[in-house]
Amino acid sequence: MSSLGVAVVRQYERGVVFRFGRLHNVRNPGIRFMIPLVDRMWKVSLRTVTMPIASQQVITRDNVSIGVAAVAYFRRVDPVKSIVEIEDVSSAINHIAQTTVRNVVGRSLLDQVLTDTETLNIQIKDILDSLTEQWGVLVLLVELKDIELPTTMQRAMARQAEAEREKRAKIIAAEGEALSVDRLAEAADVISRHPIALQLRNLQILAEIAAEKNSTIVFPAQFLESARALTRFVENESANASSPLAALGLTPATGQDRRME
Repeated sequence: MSSLGVAVVRQYERGVVFRFGRLHNVRNPGIRFMIPLVDRMWKVSLRTVTMPIASQQVITRDNVSIGVAAVAYFRRVDPVKSIVEIEDVSSAINHIAQTTVRNVVGRSLLDQVLTDTETLNIQIKDILDSLTEQWGVLVLLVELKDIELPTTMQRAMARQAEAEREKRAKIIAAEGEALSVDRLAEAADVISRHPIALQLRNLQILAEIAAEKNSTIVFPAQFLESARALTRFVENESANASSPLAALGLTPATGQDRRME
């Protein structure tokens, strides 16, 4: 209908009017009237466009071939430039986005691509934004959404992750052993200063074992200690009994005075 002199511009659009092939003005939303057969209007959408970037094979800086797919979000902010400066802005952004993704990822290491994608996204966005500014387009966001690794690389990374977990487990176990040895040394020092503590510990172990009620336990430590105490008592009593006779000069057998002999 623009050729008939009447056009409807929607809220999310802007109408760029050419008169006799030359840029005339930009029309805002609403019903717009033009000179029939003289004015021609091109409508430009200002809504955000979601553009998928197809997966492509990229060789990283450490010579690993991976497949990278991305998605870009952009919108036209200058209707005049998006029509005058370039013929097909969507196709141009798609191709330049593929080239930029390949260049940025190719300059990065594989570990950086896998772990630091946010930095790569910002770099790609800044490059695209600087290139598309002359076309009246603002790039809002670029995201790497899919990274395909070779099967051999996936297996190697799985082995590396498993070895890393085993290393951490061994380190934690060694730290636990070192801490246990320190605590046992402290306990040994305490027991050496207080021998009764060992006996209390033995009784505690007996109580824990007896809770199961499924075995018979012979614990000779107390019996042996009692036997030793009884032996020492008998020796002391024998020594004390012989001491008065020796002081009077009597023998234990006859009880006679050796001086009379």
